Amino acid sequence: MSGRAEDREAARDVTPWLEGYELVVGLEVHVELSTVTKMWCGCPTTFGDEPNTNVCAVCSGQPGALPVPNRRAVHDATLLGLALGGTIAPRCRFHRKNYFYPDLAKNYQISQYDVPLVTEGRLEVEVERDGVVGTEVVGIERLHMEEDTGKSLHLGATGRLHGADRSAIDYNRSGVPLLEIVSHPDVRDPETAQAYLRELQAIVRTLGVSDARMEEGSIRCDANVSVRRPGAPLGTRCEIKNLNSVRSLGRAIRFEAQRQAQLLDDGGTVVMETRHWDEEAGVTRTLRRKESVTDYRYFPDPDLVEMTTTPEAVERIRAELPELPAAARARLADAGVPRAQAATVLAGGMLGLLDAAVGAGATAPAVANWLAGEVTGQLAARSSTLDASGLTGEHLAELVALVDEGTLSATMAKQVLTGVLDAGGADGPRAVAAAQGLEQIGDDDALGAVIDEVVAANAEAVAAVRGGNDRAIGALVGQVMRATQGRADPKRTNELLRAAIQASGD
Repeated sequence: MSGRAEDREAARDVTPWLEGYELVVGLEVHVELSTVTKMWCGCPTTFGDEPNTNVCAVCSGQPGALPVPNRRAVHDATLLGLALGGTIAPRCRFHRKNYFYPDLAKNYQISQYDVPLVTEGRLEVEVERDGVVGTEVVGIERLHMEEDTGKSLHLGATGRLHGADRSAIDYNRSGVPLLEIVSHPDVRDPETAQAYLRELQAIVRTLGVSDARMEEGSIRCDANVSVRRPGAPLGTRCEIKNLNSVRSLGRAIRFEAQRQAQLLDDGGTVVMETRHWDEEAGVTRTLRRKESVTDYRYFPDPDLVEMTTTPEAVERIRAELPELPAAARARLADAGVPRAQAATVLAGGMLGLLDAAVGAGATAPAVANWLAGEVTGQLAARSSTLDASGLTGEHLAELVALVDEGTLSATMAKQVLTGVLDAGGADGPRAVAAAQGLEQIGDDDALGAVIDEVVAANAEAVAAVRGGNDRAIGALVGQVMRATQGRADPKRTNELLRAAIQASGD
């Protein structure tokens, strides 16, 4: 059996879900800030640029180059810390965290060690288990500022890490402002971990400090997983690095907990190490033995002075806090928006668009239905973002109105939305509907002429309807829809057809 096949067997053949053990998880979430320039220099932070084009003497670690802190990054880190209920340190400092990886040109990372910017926050999350929604509170130990590393590219015929024959480094990401949010070990099941990550992602997007796209690496999650007998001291933890989706986080925690429980049941010992999640095989793999604090040899960065934050500055930033997702969910629930749709709207950073559409006359449930369904789907299919789409609240309100007034059917409205997105928002729904001839035909005279032709040409179906076969009316409605290229109002068509059939039999 191949190694990968053995891994798949291991993923299936584990002990029952932690029978006799308690799961303990702490999460470390890294958030790249959406600043225009890097943390210590003026290089741009644009994602997707040609490799190694956004690099200078500072972020490439050249001798004599001096870092200068990014004021906006400090502001955004403080804003997020306040949103998480944390305490802002009046004085904090930056340290050098020394380690030697090829994606870190300086051979050290500027980070924060014993005096981080933010301490002791908390995050309350809604967790759904077996259809029941409950609330869990996860404590946040610290939020500290640091810089991101470069990106390793493993190249070869397969383009995969285990099939690569060479590696390259793109240093464009090196030096991008990065926040690390470290939770207390308060998580006791995968569902809570996933809810925590979703809520944190929604808060970050609501604040506008990051786009928090996991697929682009602007938010990443590490999970420290251990198991113990109930009431026993904390077990030895293993860290699972760089989980790139909420689904992967849940799967990785579950597998790793079961792996540790089975290892202990077999008389083995859990070793503190860093592990990689293999999404395809559904298993964690050893990467390296876990480093300790002493391995990093922290010391204050001699090129950076202490950073001070006055109480007045903290209160000025606190005044900028917008409505946070928990409060927004409660407001949307009061407005009749289903919980799942509200979660999608908030996670996608679409609350402002919903509010604008409601302000333009639409109802919150109707707009949320569009945003959580067709808008999200079409943007995903285009690999586009809401900001780039040109879609406005006025567009959505107009689209909802066109459906409500009977000008557009649901199918037509989806086509109109496509047209609005194709135009980048330059044309509104009414203009797109008119240009494409998509207005629904609801005029009785216009429909009546088509219906008379259909009734005259389908004597057998008409007789079936008269004989009590109610389903036969559907075939006649379909013929009217085809004759009008889908523009007939189905409800009114059904009513007029029945009247015409009755009149033809009198």
